[in-house]
Amino acid sequence: MRDRFGHRPRGGPAEGRLLPLGGRPRSGTEPTSARSPLGLRLLLSAVYAPLFLAGAAGFSVWAAYAEPDGDPSRRALATVAGICAALALLAALDLYVVLRRRERERDRRPPA
Repeated sequence: MRDRFGHRPRGGPAEGRLLPLGGRPRSGTEPTSARSPLGLRLLLSAVYAPLFLAGAAGFSVWAAYAEPDGDPSRRALATVAGICAALALLAALDLYVVLRRRERERDRRPPA
């Protein structure tokens, strides 16, 4: 029997087990310790952080020399530069997280 949200009542076979953040027992075949592909994230962050940074610098310079009522407008170019800067910051942050996580995993491995 399920409640009006489609959840099973607590108790039964899952009683006594630790529940995930959602508060319900696992129902599928997903792994209990899923990990993201750190190598791919490292590659993408390392490639796109400098690209977005260069884009932000390029669009900023273009916006500085653009005419206020030109096509594209100074505001549009500044907006694109801001978006590129935000994406560069996000890629750099992800690069930091991936490197830190890889270092932590390297320290956890038993010596071979």
